[in-house]
Amino acid sequence: MPPCIDEQTRDMMLYGAIGSGIRVYNISTLTFAKIRAQNPSDVHKNLIAYITAFSDSVRDVFLDKFLFTDQLKRLADATILWKVFEQFAALDLRPEAVSTLAMGYLFEDLIRRFSEISNETAGEHFTPREVIRLIVDLIIVNDDEKLRGQGIIRQIYDPACGTGGMLALAEEALKEFNPDIRVELFGQELNGESFGICKSDMLVTGHDPENIAFGNTLTQDAHKDRRFHYMLSNPPYGVDWKKYQEPIREEAATQGKDGRFGAGLPRISDGQLLFLQHMISKMRTDEVGSRIGIVMNGSPLFTGGAGSGESEIRRWMLENDWIEAIVALPTDLFYNTGIQTYVWLLTNRKERKRRGKVQLIDASGERFWAPMRKNLGSKRREIRDDGRETITHIFHEMANGGGPWSTVSKIFDASDFGYREIRVERPLRLNFQSTPERIARLKLAKPFLKLDPAEQDDVLNVVADHLPTTLFKDRPAFEATLTKALKGAGVKIGAPVRKAILSALSERDESAAICLDGDGRPEPDPELRDHELVPLNEDWKDYVAREVTPFVPDAWVDATYRDDTDKGVGRVGYEINFNRYFYRYVAPRPLVEIDAELKTLEADIANLLKAVAG
Repeated sequence: MPPCIDEQTRDMMLYGAIGSGIRVYNISTLTFAKIRAQNPSDVHKNLIAYITAFSDSVRDVFLDKFLFTDQLKRLADATILWKVFEQFAALDLRPEAVSTLAMGYLFEDLIRRFSEISNETAGEHFTPREVIRLIVDLIIVNDDEKLRGQGIIRQIYDPACGTGGMLALAEEALKEFNPDIRVELFGQELNGESFGICKSDMLVTGHDPENIAFGNTLTQDAHKDRRFHYMLSNPPYGVDWKKYQEPIREEAATQGKDGRFGAGLPRISDGQLLFLQHMISKMRTDEVGSRIGIVMNGSPLFTGGAGSGESEIRRWMLENDWIEAIVALPTDLFYNTGIQTYVWLLTNRKERKRRGKVQLIDASGERFWAPMRKNLGSKRREIRDDGRETITHIFHEMANGGGPWSTVSKIFDASDFGYREIRVERPLRLNFQSTPERIARLKLAKPFLKLDPAEQDDVLNVVADHLPTTLFKDRPAFEATLTKALKGAGVKIGAPVRKAILSALSERDESAAICLDGDGRPEPDPELRDHELVPLNEDWKDYVAREVTPFVPDAWVDATYRDDTDKGVGRVGYEINFNRYFYRYVAPRPLVEIDAELKTLEADIANLLKAVAG
């Protein structure tokens, strides 16, 4: 090949010569076998020559993401490079021998081992194969007719693709369903090593490696103008986005719902719902539409009250009728966390029977999982194949109570998860009296402290010597007495000081008269203020008449506390509480059994004390 040829032309020629769609080549004469046959003292130099002779896309992975040259120098300086190289040279690491999923498992195991050594929690969660397969089955089970035939093209996207395991298994499942389907894979990943593994797999399996981007999906969308048929992801759980909040907040403020984050921003400590909003922004608007499968922990289901960012995001998804189902998975499925997780299934092309409905599936029970023969970190359970098939069947059939699935699958109207938070006020009732304890409170009030010493003495003289010690239970009567005392002493005060006197000399008293404002309306007592959550499908007035008025007849609803969107009384909120819908009562142990156990423990302790005492 001419030495003056440019790299782009060289790429085209060599890619064509390789065939099979593989976009990898190496122009050196070296191989692992040849390096192994040479002098061990030359291994460092030979490996550098071998690595730098790869095509540009591979060099990007090896040099920029894996930092191979740095690692090789470190091993060479420690005089162990040859030993490590010999071990790797003896391994068969071809894609035919070690799949992407297997390589991902190896990478996850390394993450887990190093995190245990450093006593830290790994930041990433490699998704177990059976969980990925469940998600894939769930997002394609209702698309069987759309996936049949010739000339079908489907694009799959993972915005936090890690090592690419989800993408690889999604392609595998689609090709099992239709061997003639063309699958295009897209992703983005922030972790350099994970990105390197994913891009490497794209290179050797015939996919376009440029479809896998490096960087922060939330701040630098590498696939800005693309829309995808299927999206699936397992974004980081409980990872804050404080370090890169500025561009996210700016996009939300300037673009609103024309951007990705217009529905709302979750609290800074957890960015899972940012990833979900990002995925929704990439749904296709044609007749095929899109389907999303995302694994998250329990926080996005219920964190945040009415009007919060999380609640507004849930409201946006439910009121747009995008959520098809949410599946509760067993605990202890992941390698570095035992928390419970949930699969959210969304689409903008619901079947007619699913419109306005949301299916909740509790797949956390023992009928769906089996214990691992050997624990792998926090992973103690795995979803059985028959369990995965059952979950998919329950979703596909839209099971709603009855039959064998009555306790694990329920269908709800989307509005069933909504509520209206109304503010309930109680009237302010105060008594007033001039006592040493209350006068001491006045001396600490800011408006009083702003007076000069002479003015302070005048005020104290009035409240201590000119006011009667009578207990007043009517504010107007006390105010009239205060005005008379001030006038008689020739003391003039401003409104802030007068307010401070009334506040300091008053105490709450349920037997006192109601305090009225200037328009004759009862003033609310902030300490008695309460909030009621009224089901969205119920008139709040009926709710108050039934649940509030019979118990506190003097209460009223603050009509100024309104929702920013529908302008109705009270703020609208949404939450999805699995425990509320799938609660299982577990009877406590019999008291006789507990008592017997306590007596046994007491006897054991007594024997131990005797042994210690000798």
